[in-house]
Amino acid sequence: MAFIEGIVQYDFLQKALLTSVMVGIICGAIGCFIILRGMALMGDAISHAVLPGVAISYALGINFFFGAVFTGVLTAMAIGFVSQNSRIKQDTSIGIMFTAAFAMGVILITVLESSTDLYHILFGNVLAVRPSDMWITLAIGLVVLGSIYLFYKELLVTSFDSVMASVYGLPVRLIHYFLMALLTMVTVASLQTVGIVLVVAMLITPAATAYLLTDRLSTMVFLASTIGAVSAVIGLYFSYTYNLASGATIVLAATALFIIAFVFSPKHGLLWKKINSKKKQSELAKL
Repeated sequence: MAFIEGIVQYDFLQKALLTSVMVGIICGAIGCFIILRGMALMGDAISHAVLPGVAISYALGINFFFGAVFTGVLTAMAIGFVSQNSRIKQDTSIGIMFTAAFAMGVILITVLESSTDLYHILFGNVLAVRPSDMWITLAIGLVVLGSIYLFYKELLVTSFDSVMASVYGLPVRLIHYFLMALLTMVTVASLQTVGIVLVVAMLITPAATAYLLTDRLSTMVFLASTIGAVSAVIGLYFSYTYNLASGATIVLAATALFIIAFVFSPKHGLLWKKINSKKKQSELAKL
């Protein structure tokens, strides 16, 4: 197979595979807590909010990681500040802040005339990943997975019942901002792979697929990470073999796995529900 031969022969494809798999793992893991908290829109917000930081980083000649993390965290804090200190609800403050940040990024791209360099940040191109990007992604992956392991109980309790977590004395607001910082780092790590436009799909789709397959959070995190990694491998295969956009193929692979789970999930799948419905109807008919 050409793809396997390419992995053996080409260093760039090895880096691309390692980077995309790590992105799939960390997106799946952090995405579980995002969807359980009903914060899918926050993932979209931060993915767009990093654009001005990326543009500034390119203008200064430094790695885009630093500027992207700064503007991502700043936007997340601004969203929380507005929603907590006004009548504006969180979804509204998200809409205000992330569109403002994205608009600022577009202006900076125009002014700095760096649209060519930033094209792959918008749409992703894991086949062009640099060694520095790969190592940053691996470092972010270790930090994110380590943080989830160390603070799993705190994240679990605050994700399911923030009021109870407050009663137990947990710093709910601090944990929220900590999760936002992790989300920002994961978003930045995903830029080279799937790009700003599609990063929210990798945050949500693998986690949503795992949500259909299990009722336990620990199992959900494991499944979501596995689904994210498998999606990355499948997507990279099609991207390399057929010369397609890597971000789009990875996201479509994740979506295909979601559709399979949506239909065939042994407990929550559409097919299972129809079978149960017919069984109940037949039992009622016998009465």
